[in-house]
Amino acid sequence: MCGIALIVSGVRILGFEPYSESRGNRGLPPNSKEANEPVFPIRELKASLLRRGPDNLGCRKVLLGSECETFVTNEGDEGVDNRDPLLRIQAVEIQDVSDMRTKYVAEMCFLGATLQLRGGVPISQPFVAVSQNILVYNGEVFGGVHVECDKNDAESLLYALERCCSCDFSRLDKACSCNENGRKSVPEVLSLIKGPWALIYWQEKTKTIWFGRDALGRRSLLVHWPTSDDSQFVLSSVSPTSLVRKDCGFNSSVNGFGGGEDPELLEITSKFCYWEELPCGIYSVHLKGLKTNEFSVKEEFFGEVRKHEWENPLLNKLIKWERTLLVPQVVKSYSHDEPLEQEGFLLTLSDSDRLHYSAADNHSDTYSSLTNTVVQSGYDQPKYKVLIAIRESVMRRTQTTLWGVREEALAPIALLFSGGLDSMILAALLDQCLNPKCTIDLLNVSFDGQHAPDRVSARAGVKELQRISPQRRWRLVEIDASLSNLEWEIDHVMTLLHPAKTYMDLNIGIALWLAAKGDGWVDDEICHLQEGCHRYRYKSMSKILLVGSGADEQCAGYGRHRTKYRLGGCIALHDEMRLDMQRIWKRNMGRDDRCISDHGKEARFPFLDEDVIRTLLEVPLWEIANLDDPVGRGDKKILREVAKLLGLHEAALLPKRAIQFGSRIARESNRKNFGSNRAANQASAGSAIIRGPT
Repeated sequence: MCGIALIVSGVRILGFEPYSESRGNRGLPPNSKEANEPVFPIRELKASLLRRGPDNLGCRKVLLGSECETFVTNEGDEGVDNRDPLLRIQAVEIQDVSDMRTKYVAEMCFLGATLQLRGGVPISQPFVAVSQNILVYNGEVFGGVHVECDKNDAESLLYALERCCSCDFSRLDKACSCNENGRKSVPEVLSLIKGPWALIYWQEKTKTIWFGRDALGRRSLLVHWPTSDDSQFVLSSVSPTSLVRKDCGFNSSVNGFGGGEDPELLEITSKFCYWEELPCGIYSVHLKGLKTNEFSVKEEFFGEVRKHEWENPLLNKLIKWERTLLVPQVVKSYSHDEPLEQEGFLLTLSDSDRLHYSAADNHSDTYSSLTNTVVQSGYDQPKYKVLIAIRESVMRRTQTTLWGVREEALAPIALLFSGGLDSMILAALLDQCLNPKCTIDLLNVSFDGQHAPDRVSARAGVKELQRISPQRRWRLVEIDASLSNLEWEIDHVMTLLHPAKTYMDLNIGIALWLAAKGDGWVDDEICHLQEGCHRYRYKSMSKILLVGSGADEQCAGYGRHRTKYRLGGCIALHDEMRLDMQRIWKRNMGRDDRCISDHGKEARFPFLDEDVIRTLLEVPLWEIANLDDPVGRGDKKILREVAKLLGLHEAALLPKRAIQFGSRIARESNRKNFGSNRAANQASAGSAIIRGPT
């Protein structure tokens, strides 16, 4: 999927304050010229979604009238149309617009952009069922909800939601008895989904809007809560450019935030932004009609926001992020006389176990067999359990049919590649899970040519991958950039970052945006592709991009983890890691999803798979990291052991480098915006909000 949005007008939304960071008037100041003119730029929103390169973009409007009567109209689609009669209603022409405006007093506009990666036939959003329930969905279903091999996951999810009960969830004191009849509630179905998702669902019978995002926030969903200046309630995967500029005093002509704007206006708008990141979870708004007075023929619609608990014990465990064993203690010692050599553990199994790139393959039996073999052979050490969990996670994210793509010679999946520990593990496991005939694109960004640390380690990493898998076609795509040549790109990335707006966000966002674009150079001498020329221009067309996000948060990869451990021991370290995981949705995931999706690519995060997180939480903390050991050994200890099992001995010794430092964009940004790295450090550039031209 690609992007979703909902614009609700004419409805009083109540009770959202607990889920909002801002209070009071969060829009423009009252004396602003544009105050009291809540006209959402829907055309610009459509343009922002179309920039993502979807296969189609659709729009449906629901008009609400007296006695909660509804009317659904087709606003027209751009792209292919959905021919499934169960999931589509015919467009209805409105003959008398003035009469409709009198009769219908509220409106909901649903938008869905589809980047189709699954299913045997073309589909389009929004999905409209015969019941007039409407779904727009941005995500992937990797488990929990059954998806046939030739079906689209959003389509399958709608069928599951159609079977949900229609109880009034706005009544807190009313118990739902549908479970006795084998019917699930909407929160129960959504809680079952394994994988990243954000959705908006209109349940016609109960007049309820359901919306939310997965427990880790791996898909972006921005929210505009109503204000005195703009009473509309808006949800969207991405913001139109004009709203970002209005929010932040953004002036593209000077390439930055705040250029040429009134300082007083900038101060106000820097505190109150149009958008917020929607906190992870499942929400509902049950719409009700109320006549404004006894003589009125019109109704005023209102609804109260309610947040629902996850109905899945696994998700609740992951959210709490509790680890049983924190303080080192005497445990069973493992024999060094093991039945198999550690090196190449899974590589020795991969020839018989390798899964080809086809949705028709069923890998669950293979995985269960592999797990049983490991346990029965005495390989129940944490490193083997973690390796199997990550491998299964990569497998789930690669065994997806690309609709309309059949040529094996293409590179169907790319990898954000620094040559560091995390990306090397993902590359080695991707090699085991992907059809041997497919090329794997390794996307590497540098702001210092061949001298950036990530470029040096990427070139070395390709050689190590070629050693463990010489038959695979590895294509290192070297993406070179300079901030001085990226004026338009910087302006555009700033709109994608929003509401994030620090220099660190900008540095990371630009690097991710350039990587996802995949436009760089390939050196045959490094890649051994023998394409006929030494170095040539190349643009990766892979629609799926694997990213190593989540590894550092879960395995103590940051420098501040070492500081916390030094000051407070294992308990303080665990608390800091838990804080990282509980705020990753706000600090990382929405921003990263928006930057990567802008090129029509879908980011997938194997380290943030639900089963990987659960497995890592079951491992004692001292097996995850031993921060008494030096950098490059004790940090991310468990992943270094996994790398050795895969035969990646050089990668297992590499120190952690964040993308902004490894690519050297942070150094270039600091020099440009602060004069030097030293001045940037004194100004705490990493957390500094961008207030002037960049």
